[in-house]
Amino acid sequence: MESATVKIDPSEEIGFMHVDETDFGSLTTAQRIHHLEVEGYVLLPEMLDADHIANLKAELSDVPMECKDYSDCQTYCLEAQWQSPATCALIGHPPMVEFLEALMGPDIVFTRGLFTRTLSGSPPISMHTDGQPYGSSIFSYEGSSPRLVRVLYYLDDLPPERAPFRVLPRSHLSFHAHGNPYVRYKSHPQEVTLCAKAGSALVIPKDVFHGTHPNRDTVPRELIQFGYRPAWSGPVQPMEEWDPRDVASAPAQARPFLQSLNTTGLEWQQPHKPKGMKSEAPGINPDRWGE
Repeated sequence: MESATVKIDPSEEIGFMHVDETDFGSLTTAQRIHHLEVEGYVLLPEMLDADHIANLKAELSDVPMECKDYSDCQTYCLEAQWQSPATCALIGHPPMVEFLEALMGPDIVFTRGLFTRTLSGSPPISMHTDGQPYGSSIFSYEGSSPRLVRVLYYLDDLPPERAPFRVLPRSHLSFHAHGNPYVRYKSHPQEVTLCAKAGSALVIPKDVFHGTHPNRDTVPRELIQFGYRPAWSGPVQPMEEWDPRDVASAPAQARPFLQSLNTTGLEWQQPHKPKGMKSEAPGINPDRWGE
C-alpha cells in the first residue's frame, strides 16, 4: 500500500521505534495474564475475522465524529455502542469474555466505549494513563476504579506508518513520583511499539503509560476501545448511569456487562475476624501464571 508523505510538526516527532516482536499467538491463557499483569499489556491476535470487521466498519462509517483539541485528524465518537448494534454486541464477545473472566472473575462491569478514527496526518498521542485515582476532566470518575482494563479492537492493520501503539512496559508497577498518573510524557526511551494486525485486540491496565505514533499513511486507523472492571472495583464518586432504554435494547450477550456503573464492593465497616473466611483464592495464587 502506498504511504503518505505526511509531515509531522518537528516538535511532535519521537524519532525512534522499538517494535515488540513477541509471538503473542503462542501464549497460553496463564502466560497472557502474566504478560498483562507484569509487563502492562497483552495482544490477543485474531479476535475478529474479516466479516466481523467489515460489519463493524459499515455500522460505524456514519456515526457523528468529534475532533480532539490537539488535532483535527484525531477523531472519535464516545459511547458508539449505542449507535451500532454490532459494536454493542462486541461488549460480550465470547472469546474476549473468556479471557476477561480468567483475568478478573465472572462478575464484570462494562464502563466505557470509544470509537476512534485516526486520520492521515494525525500527530502522536502523548504517553498517558487512563487511570486517575481522584477523577479527571477526561475520564470523569471512571478512571478512579482501583482495577480497570482497556480493550482495544483494531479494525485496521498497524504498520509502522499507521499510528501503531506505544507502551512503557511495567510503568503501572512503579511507586516513583515519575509514575504519577496525572503526568503526560512526549516519549520514553524504553517504550515499545506494537504493530498489531486488524482483528487483534490489545488489553492494558488503566495505570500503564501508553500512546501512539503519528499516522503517516494514506489510510485512517480505526479502533474500538472498551473499559471493563471487576464488579467490586467501583469509582470513588458516583457516575451517571447508562440510559435504561439503551441497556434494554442492547444485544443479549452485552447485557450481563451493562450493570450499574456504580456497582461496588465497598464495605466501610471491617471486622478483624469476619465469619466464613476462606482458606483458598486461586485468583491471587503466586503460581497463577503456571510457572
